[in-house]
Amino acid sequence: MFKQTDLETRFSLNMNVLDNTGVPRVMGLRDVLGQWLDHRNDVLVRKSKFRLAKIEARLEVLDGYLIAYLHIDEVIRIIREEDEPRDELMTAFDLTQVQAEAILNMRLRALRKLEETAIRAEHAELVGERKALKRLLKSPKEQKAVIAAELRALKKTYQSDKVLGARRTDFAEVTDEDLPDPEAFIEKEPVTVVCSQKGWIRAMKGHIETGAGLTYKDGDSAGFVLHAMTTDRLILFVSNGRAYTLDASKLPGGRGHGDPVRLLLDIEPAEEIVEIFVHDPARKLLVASRIANGFIVPETELVSTRKAGKQILNVRAPDEAAACVPVIGDHVAVLGENRKLLCFALADIPEMPRGKGVRLQRHGDGHLADIRCYAAREGLKLTDKAGRERVFTELDDWVGLRAQAGRIRPKGFPTDGLMGPAFANRL
Repeated sequence: MFKQTDLETRFSLNMNVLDNTGVPRVMGLRDVLGQWLDHRNDVLVRKSKFRLAKIEARLEVLDGYLIAYLHIDEVIRIIREEDEPRDELMTAFDLTQVQAEAILNMRLRALRKLEETAIRAEHAELVGERKALKRLLKSPKEQKAVIAAELRALKKTYQSDKVLGARRTDFAEVTDEDLPDPEAFIEKEPVTVVCSQKGWIRAMKGHIETGAGLTYKDGDSAGFVLHAMTTDRLILFVSNGRAYTLDASKLPGGRGHGDPVRLLLDIEPAEEIVEIFVHDPARKLLVASRIANGFIVPETELVSTRKAGKQILNVRAPDEAAACVPVIGDHVAVLGENRKLLCFALADIPEMPRGKGVRLQRHGDGHLADIRCYAAREGLKLTDKAGRERVFTELDDWVGLRAQAGRIRPKGFPTDGLMGPAFANRL
C-alpha cells in the first residue's frame, strides 16, 4: 500500500452551499449537519402528509363499501333497475361521488362475507395509522424521535458484521507478482532525449541519426543527445555528486525547446549536469571528482524516486563531481588536464554505495579531464569529435599504480583532451 497508494490524502473543503431557505452561505460542519437534520425532518413531515392523504382517500372508499354491505339488497336493486344508479346511490345513502363509483366498480366476488371482514380489518388498521400520523405531525419531539430511530436503523444496516457494512478489502502480504508493472501502462516507443548546456530537456519521437539539425534557445547550445525508449528511466549525475531519476515517458515533447530540467528535479542553479544516460540495473559505474577521487558504485544505487535525488559522491567545494562512466573490462585509464595518462587495474578501486572514494591520479595543481574503463586485451577505445574511433593497445608504458601521476598521453589522443562519449547510445 505504501508503494501503490498515498495512505493518507488531505484536501481542503469549502462548504459554500445553499441552506434550506435557498440562501447561499459558508457553513461549518456543525451547521451542515444541522441543516441536514432539518432536511430529514422536512422529508418526514412531507412523507407523513402524503401518506395521510392516501389513507383519507382509502378510508372514504372503505366507508362506502361498508354502507353497501349494510344495505346490500337495496344496492343491488338500484344497480339493476335504475337508469342512473350512481346518482341514485348518492341520494339514497348520502354517498360521495368517489364512494358511489367504487361501489359500481366493485366485483361480484367482493360481496362475500369474507371480503366484508377483510375490509373492516383494513378500515380499523388505517384508522389507527391515521391517528398516529396526526399525532406525529403535531409533535416536533416525536418527529425527532422517529428521525433518531431511522438513523439507528441505518447504522445497524451498515455495521461491519452486516452484508452492506462488511469490509470489501483485506490486508495481506503482497508479492512481486501482485504488484502491477508501471511500464505495462506505457506504450514502448523510441525517443531521442535532448538536453542543452543550460538544462532545457525534451524528448523527440523516434531515434534521429544525428544531432546536427537540432535547434536551441538563443545563447544555449548542445549538451546531451541520446537514444532511449519511453519505458526507460534516465539517470542524471550532477556536479554536486547527486544522482537524479527521470522517466522518459514524462519528458516534454520535442516541438519546442523543452522545459528546464530544474523544474522537473530539485537541482541547484549553480550545479551542472555531468552525465545523462539510460538506466541499466545490471551495470556498475565509476564516478570521480575533479581532484580524481572516485569509486565504483552499482547503478541501482543511483535510482531515486525523490525530486531531490540521492547523494552518491561526497565532494567539498571547490571540488565537484566530474565523471560518471560505465565499468567494463579490467583496467581504468585516467587522463588529467595536464595531458598525463595513468592506467591501472580496476580491482584497485573499491566498490561502495556512496562516499568520497580513493585517489585515482595525482595531478598537483591540475584536475581530472576524463576517465574510461577498458579491457587490456582489447585496448582503450576512444572517439573524437568527428566520430572517428581509435584503439590504443600498446599502453604498457602508461600502466602503473593507483594515485600515481602518469605520463604524457600517447600520440593520437583527441586534441580536445577528452575520450569521447562514455555510453554507447550517445550521439
